[in-house]
Amino acid sequence: MGKPRLTAMATVLMAVALYGCSASDLTGNGSGGGSADDAWTGLLEATKNPADWVTYGGTFDEQRFSRLTAINDKTVARLGAAWWFEFDTNRAQESTPLEYQGVLYVTTAWSKVYALDAKSGKQLWFYDPQVPGEYGAKGCCDVGNRGAAIYDGKLYFGTFDGRLIALDIKTGKPAWSVVTVDQSKTYTITGAPRIVKGKVVIGNGGAELGVRGYVTAYDAQTGKQAWRFYTVPGNPADGPDNAASDPVLKDKAGKTWFGEYWKNGGGGTVWDSIVYDAELDQLYIGVGNGSPWNHKIRSQGKGDNLFLSSIVALNPDTGAYLWHYQGTPGETWDYTHTQTITLATLPVDGKPRKVLMQAPKNGFFYVVDRQSGKLLSAKNYVDVNWASGYDLKTGRPIEKPEARYPKGPVVVTPGALGAHNWQPMAFSPQTGLAYIPGNHALFGYENAGDFQRRDGRWNLGIKSDDTSPPDDPKAVAGIRKMLSGRLIAWDPVRQKEAWGFDYPEPWNGGVLTTAGNLVFQGDTRGNFRAFAADSGKVLWSANVGIPIMAAPITFALGNDQYVAVVAGYGGAYALTSSFNDDPGPRPNGRIFVFRLDAKGTLPKIEKIVAAPANPPAEMFPPAQVTHGRHLYERDCWVCHGPGAISSGVVPDLRRSGALTSAEAWQAVVIDGALKDRGMVSFAKYLSKQDAEDLRAYVADRARLLQQQEGKKPQ
Repeated sequence: MGKPRLTAMATVLMAVALYGCSASDLTGNGSGGGSADDAWTGLLEATKNPADWVTYGGTFDEQRFSRLTAINDKTVARLGAAWWFEFDTNRAQESTPLEYQGVLYVTTAWSKVYALDAKSGKQLWFYDPQVPGEYGAKGCCDVGNRGAAIYDGKLYFGTFDGRLIALDIKTGKPAWSVVTVDQSKTYTITGAPRIVKGKVVIGNGGAELGVRGYVTAYDAQTGKQAWRFYTVPGNPADGPDNAASDPVLKDKAGKTWFGEYWKNGGGGTVWDSIVYDAELDQLYIGVGNGSPWNHKIRSQGKGDNLFLSSIVALNPDTGAYLWHYQGTPGETWDYTHTQTITLATLPVDGKPRKVLMQAPKNGFFYVVDRQSGKLLSAKNYVDVNWASGYDLKTGRPIEKPEARYPKGPVVVTPGALGAHNWQPMAFSPQTGLAYIPGNHALFGYENAGDFQRRDGRWNLGIKSDDTSPPDDPKAVAGIRKMLSGRLIAWDPVRQKEAWGFDYPEPWNGGVLTTAGNLVFQGDTRGNFRAFAADSGKVLWSANVGIPIMAAPITFALGNDQYVAVVAGYGGAYALTSSFNDDPGPRPNGRIFVFRLDAKGTLPKIEKIVAAPANPPAEMFPPAQVTHGRHLYERDCWVCHGPGAISSGVVPDLRRSGALTSAEAWQAVVIDGALKDRGMVSFAKYLSKQDAEDLRAYVADRARLLQQQEGKKPQ
């Protein structure tokens, strides 16, 4: 008689029994008899316990793969709502929650943090770092926060205004706080920190607005800076930056830049992926786009511009450079390489190889030897037209010259939104597939003929006029058909899609996969689905009532396995697209938690009714409207939407109560009356007459909206 087969629940219980007691209690105070080495060992051991989710990517290899199997392809149909919890903000909800010993830790928009009882949803504590509302204007892509880190009695997270804060994990009270950016500049933090050998590592964002990227490590117990690595060189005349990177930047990166690049910051922000390789004791960072985007303006059209659009390996103890792989040399399309970096061992040429995988914005899936940085394979996982492939001897793309928009406007696929943005992908060692939340979105690029840097504003180096959508509904519908999303199950060995699932628009949620042969993902219409990981068959779904962008997690308490996901709309696509499927004011974000046979009821979230169009009575000369349109397309569309068509994440100016009053409009636009809500004064960039011209343009758009809504114009 053979060995008895373990049931799915027995597997869960065995996992809890084997790993439930780690070498160090992560909720302890970190100083009661244990050493820093003990605390680090404790965290490493805790990541091996599938009952908890204690790091951003689930484990240090960031596969977002759970070994729990109670919820599986046979039982998932019994999944029901256990509980849900409403946050106090309706802005972008991008957080991957952490769970440890029955407590969920969730960051929300505006860098707020909740500790919730994982079984009941009861709030245990709440911390608001009081990010100034006016700081919202410094961000490119909303005020979301993607997560936190747990280590030795503390919870660590970054704030949108550039602080790194350590909280007592039991009480939520601050243990220490350090400012990790120059707050006079347009730096922000939206990404999750990582714990690496007793240090907290954090990056930053802000490349579009003209900053110089870097990543910093701090002592986890004291907040003292340990090292800093700059991803792009600074002004050579300023000398060393007292950072571990200086020799590298001078000898390697500095030679790949031309002109006075430092005046525009350079970009290269490390705003998302930071991954520690415990096998090789290496730290990998994903580096973002250039500042400005346009390579011709940024670096005279010359040089690779290291370390933009690269994966860089660092010594985790010192921050010293080890190697790099640059996927998009001389990038000029906002092709960040900050997307999920996932570690695995894969068969390459019939032998096991330690690799890292990435599906960045440029549309190619990379498999890279993580010992040397050598490119092993690269294949486009979506349709692309900027390159025909990669030369594996050089590791460089085979570019199409016209993609760099040398003579006039060029439509490039994928566009600046990226074939894959920040939403995390997952990898299952069980199926051997990577699961990518893909986008199909093109973008038109054209050189800016009269580029002048403006401090604190978007400095892209491309033409910003004509960003508004057409007024013809048929033309709008035609463009809308060009935008879509797809969950892509990708075989990294064969570099081929195994299966896919289509969505009607981009910007769907991050991904979780499990040993129960499942893949979980949410979408922009609030559907939360479970797919068979091997075939893509939809096995279960529930509609939570609001869009889902964040990635789910799973954990176990007692005899039950749970799945949790944060919901709420926002971010780059929501702000900068006029083609959102469900525009209008947004409800507060929420976290939803599910378990087998739960009988809870999902909330009925009523759609918030948008205010009617509110055009003023006065009419404006066409020349004034035209000038207002130029100003709007230069300064306003990245928050309030192209053509003044807002997705509802921020106010729709066509419906604004201030639109009918020149005085009220001036108070907001010039005087900064609403700066605490993120609408800062534009007196630095606009005259009072400019502000009135903007009102003329928005009024024109409001009249068109009024007609479309079937009402008579005033």
